[in-house]
Amino acid sequence: MKLCLANPATGQQKTIEIDDERRTRIFYEKRMSQEVAVDTLGDEFKGYVVRITGGNDKQGFPLKQGVLVPHRVKLLLSKGHSCYRPRKTGERKRKSVRGCIVGADVRALALVIVKQGENDIPGLTDEVLPKRLGPKRATKIRRFFNLEKKDDVRKFVIRREVTSKTEGAKPYTKAPKIQRLVTPERLQRRRHLRSLKKRKTESQKVQVAEYKTVLAKRLAEKKVKVAAAKTKKNAARKTAA
Repeated sequence: MKLCLANPATGQQKTIEIDDERRTRIFYEKRMSQEVAVDTLGDEFKGYVVRITGGNDKQGFPLKQGVLVPHRVKLLLSKGHSCYRPRKTGERKRKSVRGCIVGADVRALALVIVKQGENDIPGLTDEVLPKRLGPKRATKIRRFFNLEKKDDVRKFVIRREVTSKTEGAKPYTKAPKIQRLVTPERLQRRRHLRSLKKRKTESQKVQVAEYKTVLAKRLAEKKVKVAAAKTKKNAARKTAA
């Protein structure tokens, strides 16, 4: 079985291959998102606890969360489901997926370290990799640098240096576009849109009032016309009698 281990604390990843089924038996009958103590994998894993986040069987079919069977099933999947990407709007497809309970037919497992043990594992816990990209959303930048609302987040964006492929070109820095940034222009646009909405509502009210006035006038005219026709008819009957 192939174990793909990830350590969120250091940002490192490592894949190990274990052919001895007795050592990997600890994962059998366990579900996705379940935590497992992996002491039996070897002395270097003593005290480590991992969480199962995914995997696939020997034919490459992925484990799907929520399918509580230890074998493969065919499900009708649509947009929003895992293990499926629709190509057209509203498309649904029946696809084969592996249940989330781990068995002997599982070829690869994705694991995340939840608790670190006594010993360091080379390539997994021995080095902290720096984050390549910083936060992009305005609120996340504030949280990251512990800023207040009045502070300008544009001054705290993490820039990264990019080396050009052209020989002799100077290295330059890149910064992400801040998302959900509330600027004076954005506030002005909101005020403008609000005033447009208000004006539209008021004009609609005026139009409705005008329509009701015209409708009442037409109904009154129709009533007078009907009454005049009745009077004329009654008068004609009297003269005939």
